[in-house]
Amino acid sequence: MSDDYAELQARYDRLKVLYQVGSVIHSTLEPQEALQLIVSQAVGLMRAASGSVVLINPTNGFLEIHASQGLPANAAQLKLRVGEGITGWVARTGQPARVGDVRSDPRYVQLRSGVRSELAVPLEVANEVRGVLNVDADRLEAFSAEDQELLEALAVQAARVIHNTWLYEQLRLKARLFESLTSVSRTINSPLHLDDALKVITREACALMQAKMCSLMLLDESRQRLDLRASFGAGAAYVNRPPLSVEESLLGVVLRRKKPLQVENVQVSNRYQSVEVARQEGLVALLSVPLLYSGQAIGTLSIYTGRPYSFSNEEVRILSALAELSAIAIEKARLYERVVDVEEQLRQNEQLSALGLLAAEVAHEIRNPLTVLKMLYHSLDLKFPEGDPRTKDARIIDEKITQLNRIVEQILDFARTTEPQLAPVNLSQLIEELGLLVRHKLKHQNIQWTLKAEPDLPPVMGAATQLEQAFLNLILNAAEAMPEGGALTIRSRPVRLPRSSEQPTHVAVEFQDTGQGMSEEQRRRAFTSLLNTTKAKGTGLGLAIVARVVEAHRGTIKIRSRPGHGTTVTILLPL
Repeated sequence: MSDDYAELQARYDRLKVLYQVGSVIHSTLEPQEALQLIVSQAVGLMRAASGSVVLINPTNGFLEIHASQGLPANAAQLKLRVGEGITGWVARTGQPARVGDVRSDPRYVQLRSGVRSELAVPLEVANEVRGVLNVDADRLEAFSAEDQELLEALAVQAARVIHNTWLYEQLRLKARLFESLTSVSRTINSPLHLDDALKVITREACALMQAKMCSLMLLDESRQRLDLRASFGAGAAYVNRPPLSVEESLLGVVLRRKKPLQVENVQVSNRYQSVEVARQEGLVALLSVPLLYSGQAIGTLSIYTGRPYSFSNEEVRILSALAELSAIAIEKARLYERVVDVEEQLRQNEQLSALGLLAAEVAHEIRNPLTVLKMLYHSLDLKFPEGDPRTKDARIIDEKITQLNRIVEQILDFARTTEPQLAPVNLSQLIEELGLLVRHKLKHQNIQWTLKAEPDLPPVMGAATQLEQAFLNLILNAAEAMPEGGALTIRSRPVRLPRSSEQPTHVAVEFQDTGQGMSEEQRRRAFTSLLNTTKAKGTGLGLAIVARVVEAHRGTIKIRSRPGHGTTVTILLPL
């Protein structure tokens, strides 16, 4: 009778302890905190020296320590295959293991010296083994059958806690995803510029995935490079790194294959190009997904953590969903910018039409009285005695009236977009004469003038006055770009287009300065409109007139420039 009572009392005590432990481990829904509570309660309940909760990573299938007590700090880095060690055996078979002396068990993998006995029981979630609960002791035969029964009962409660915290975490993640998708959806439906949309996307992705840093890279126009367009949480080292090659970089693989890619630790990966930057910024695990729009990859969305980490399939799906919606936001922002540009171009075209009509009308009204003035002047037949200074004045008046008439005719021709009267033009001579015209201005600005023309340069077919006007505008633009002085070099040479031709087909004239240079936006807009200036001062008519003259001569014009490195304008004119 007394034995039965003692057994009942012991069972009651175990159930009481188990209830108390259950109350503790059910006190939180934070996954990591719950796992740590499970370990500490198991170690205390079993009077053990150390313990751990080991879970199966669904991504790579390895057993990983997620919480521990009494184990060395480096134990968290250990990864076991299912079936490896006592823990792996329990995970594979789903059966508990109670080992009185680990030294005699060939399955044992040592994590801490001094361990003599181990007790491991499976953690089953939804009738599937998802991990193992371990306790170790420094004494032989430390755990009894009753201890095993008690730890199994604790494992049942722990599995419920793990399941509930996972469900809670999934719901919380889905809630964050919904909030992020809502925010990105607002971005799609708002008239944001592209850069603003990219900032929203990286911020939301970083918050959603609880990442250390998020970056978004887009293909450039050549589709050979990935340029960093937006980031959240990135330092100067990451922001200032050079563009990535699509063919040679790790993120280029994501773009080419159109599939997600993850690296557990980029700091030790030989595939990651910017290892030093990652170490400097504290970036460790990487998950990168492609930005896909209409089946085409336009860039990558990447997140980094601050510790080694394997992203789950659910996390990959979530970031991919965000990337898909982000690609729509990016294309919408690009479309919006193009619409704005087209509207602006249409507005300027309307202004240009009005300006052309006004210029033609003004020129016509000026030409009539100017013609009368010229006729009256010649009818006066002014003749003065030899040596009379009025003779020179009369000649100058005649020249200026003729010059004004020519200017009016040019304005009318420009307004009517008449074709130039083509004739052979010696470009070397034309440029030399321009040099004489502007030499004082260039000298005053401390600009060194150099003309490099190949000998026997063949003539081109063109209108000398229009080409002179175009070249003069380019020289004056170069001078404006060098207010503190510099060097202006003009080169001319014959070229063959197409390359297969044996004889030269064009003449190339190159204007190279050492001035302030132009931004990409300025280069793109340089010749788009008469009123769309790329200069801080002036109307911007100069470059537009140059482009119009070159186009009228069936030539081409190109600009190469970088801010702070000068500008080179190359004109090709047919012979």
